Amino acid sequence: MGLENFIPELWSDRLLVKLRKNLVFGSVVNKDYEGEIRNIGDSVHINEIGPVTANSYTKGSTLTYEDLDSAGKNLVIDQATSFSFKIDDIDNAQSNPKLMNAAMNDASYRIADTIDAYIAGLYPHAGVTDTTNMGSSSSPISVSSGNIILVLSYMGRYLSDKNVPIENRMCIIPPWVHQKMLLAEIGGISATAVPKVFSDETITSGFIGQAMGFQFLLSNNVQSSATAVSAIMALNRSAITYAGQLTTIEAIRLQTTFASAARGLYLYGAKVVQPDALGCAHLTEVAG
Repeated sequence: MGLENFIPELWSDRLLVKLRKNLVFGSVVNKDYEGEIRNIGDSVHINEIGPVTANSYTKGSTLTYEDLDSAGKNLVIDQATSFSFKIDDIDNAQSNPKLMNAAMNDASYRIADTIDAYIAGLYPHAGVTDTTNMGSSSSPISVSSGNIILVLSYMGRYLSDKNVPIENRMCIIPPWVHQKMLLAEIGGISATAVPKVFSDETITSGFIGQAMGFQFLLSNNVQSSATAVSAIMALNRSAITYAGQLTTIEAIRLQTTFASAARGLYLYGAKVVQPDALGCAHLTEVAG
């Protein structure tokens, strides 16, 4: 007896739906260049043009046409995550398809967690930084409920200085920063994380409220730039592009035991393409 009800396309769809629901950092990126991915090492070429000059015009004057500056970046698919598990024939006979559902749900969560941590690790590429008001890995800002509003206001201000649109501007915080915000009684911030649909129809979990121009998301994958120093990312969706694809999912019959197995391979990559749309504050917790 094997996994008789295993249909690759069906299980791929189920796994990907669960994966998307579990992403927090993965929900704040764009997927504008996500194409067909077959192998690790594949790359997506991103074309860009330089700024177009706006000139004053006098009636009847002759126009001058400038050449557009072009540039390109490559999004390299250099990350791979796999899952593989087996189901004993006896267990399968007693619990199919419940066991398969549970295993696939957990696999999707583990993949999502790995992807989120990878995207969270892109904070060193932030173009919006300020050592005085947003800290650094070696000299972080000490944060309590008394100054959390001030710190967040600088993050919003510096993004605005870079002309980053306020629409869908997001900030991802760890639980300890969330607590400071609750103690500071920042309006709109709740004590629970809930799913949310943004105005661009992106679905995410971890949403805890809106304040100071940010949609705040809660995540345990916020990276530490040093011991007890959290690297808080604030960004617009244009900052980071991501591409990922479940390239393989299949069921196989094991040769050395009475069991069937399922396995899958997910390939992905992410890149900061607009550094000026990504800010990073290095914060450490103090009492209060």
